[in-house]
Amino acid sequence: MKAAVVGENGLEIREIDTPKPGPAEVLIKVRACGLNRADAMVASGMAHGRAGGAGTVPGIEYVGEVVETGPEVSNVKPGDRVMCTGVQGWGEYATADWGRTVPIPANNMTWAQAATLPVGLQTMHNALVTAGRFKAGEAVMIQGASTGVGMLGMQIAKAMGASLVVGSSTNLERRARLGEFGADLAVDSTDPAWVDQILEATGGEGVDLIVDQVSGYVANQNMQATKILGRIVNVGRLGGFSGEFNFDLHAARRIDYIGVTFRTRSVEEVRDIVTAMKADLWDVVEAGELALPIDREFAFDDAAEAVEYMKANKHFGKIVMTLD
Repeated sequence: MKAAVVGENGLEIREIDTPKPGPAEVLIKVRACGLNRADAMVASGMAHGRAGGAGTVPGIEYVGEVVETGPEVSNVKPGDRVMCTGVQGWGEYATADWGRTVPIPANNMTWAQAATLPVGLQTMHNALVTAGRFKAGEAVMIQGASTGVGMLGMQIAKAMGASLVVGSSTNLERRARLGEFGADLAVDSTDPAWVDQILEATGGEGVDLIVDQVSGYVANQNMQATKILGRIVNVGRLGGFSGEFNFDLHAARRIDYIGVTFRTRSVEEVRDIVTAMKADLWDVVEAGELALPIDREFAFDDAAEAVEYMKANKHFGKIVMTLD
């Protein structure tokens, strides 16, 4: 089969063996792939600071038709249209654990539209609800809200009853559009006044929960903007992998600072994440109330160009690759 493979000089389209599903896996014919920053890192030879290595196939988000299932799989069958998360999805065929394979809603959703959702739904539901302990009526901030995952996070918070949704973006044009995706207040995290804006909007208390995709330079300001006994969930490091941290402020505000990642989760943990997400969100997904704009679609043969487009960081919404 054809796949996008990390080569010595960048991403290449090669012929490789078609994967075979394990006992608990599904084999799908891939129709579209959503691009994520983790994919761009792997495609560039690095994965979260670790070498991705020549011969690696990127791809953590992909959709398609079920071709074959292992004997332990009972939730989907050959012919079903499904959305998946996993690894090595950038190929004509890919496998996924049954617990990370979800039927695409029968609401005329296209392959490309379906490819925008799996990672964002799982990541943000887990960050907001499971790790962040969100409850209806609370005030929420999404740092890095103009990313695809961030826009989905704002929509999820709004759909689940947040009293106030704050989104941050350092780009003026993107920031101006955050209201389309659930933000009641949009701020610039590089502007020192953003904390005061949040305190004013919350009667001086701060938000109950921040889902932080930026980290780095915003760590201390996040704590200033979070209510006493609030929570901060560390999802991403777009602003840097390290930075200053005011331990006294952390203690004084008694904030729970929670780290999450899929990298150290077991198969069983990820299955639980998908199950919890579906229980809370699937009705609104089927109703088409959680959706992301597609900034640009690339043909699969142009995978290297798609990665460079993502690295340029000029997109708003999702970048998708489609296969014939």
